[in-house]
Amino acid sequence: MLDADRVAVVSDRREGVGVRLAVRTRILGVFVFTEPIEVTAWEPPSRLEIRHGSIVRGAGAWVLRPAEGGTRFTWIEDVDLRVPVVGALLAAVYGPVLGALMARSARRLRETVIAMGPR
Repeated sequence: MLDADRVAVVSDRREGVGVRLAVRTRILGVFVFTEPIEVTAWEPPSRLEIRHGSIVRGAGAWVLRPAEGGTRFTWIEDVDLRVPVVGALLAAVYGPVLGALMARSARRLRETVIAMGPR
């Protein structure tokens, strides 16, 4: 994701449920905060679920399912900004930008996976 400036593992574990991440986040190119994220479900190779835990609250999931001719990748995010009034205003203004960033990130992921070729 283009708004994730840096992702660091901050837990002793590097894989599985309980892994904690610190994601340095930019909005419109400006550093805003470092977001703690925790892995809440880990079912390789088909599912990863996370919990956001700061200004951004909510959950996300990456799900892989077999599909005709390949794999269907679904990226789900259900988040809320925990900043009264300003959060709602920021969400209204930044929502379309974030949607475009996520769509671009999904396209880049797809291109990268396709370029790697079948295994």
